[in-house]
Amino acid sequence: MELQEEGVLLRVFIGELDKVAHQPMYEAIVHAAKEFGLAGATVWKGVEAFGAASRIHTTKILRLSEDLPVVIEIIDAEEKINGFMPQVNEMFKQAQCGGLVTMEKVKVIKYTAGEQAVRL
Repeated sequence: MELQEEGVLLRVFIGELDKVAHQPMYEAIVHAAKEFGLAGATVWKGVEAFGAASRIHTTKILRLSEDLPVVIEIIDAEEKINGFMPQVNEMFKQAQCGGLVTMEKVKVIKYTAGEQAVRL
C-alpha cells in the first residue's frame, strides 16, 4: 500500500472500558480500519487523563480499576479518512460513550513495511 506525502491524522480519544458489541471499542476501530483498507492504526494507552466530565483517570495504585485513557491514531489520505468517519461515528452511537475525535494534516516522511515484515 502506498501513502502520499500529504495525509491526515485521525485521533480518537476514548476509555479502555468502552465497548462495541462486547468488544473493546479501540479494537473494533482498529479492525474496522484494517478492513476499510486504511494505511495503519496504533492504539496508545495513557497513564492519566481527564476529559469533558473533568474526572481524573489514572494508573495510581489505589485506582487500578479506573477506566484508563486510550488514543487510536490512524493516518491515511484525507478522502479515505473522511470515508471511514461514518463507521467511527456509528461505533460511538453503539458504545454510548463519550470521547474526542480530531483530525490534522500531516506530512508523511516514510511509510514502508520493512524487509522483515510479516504478512497476515
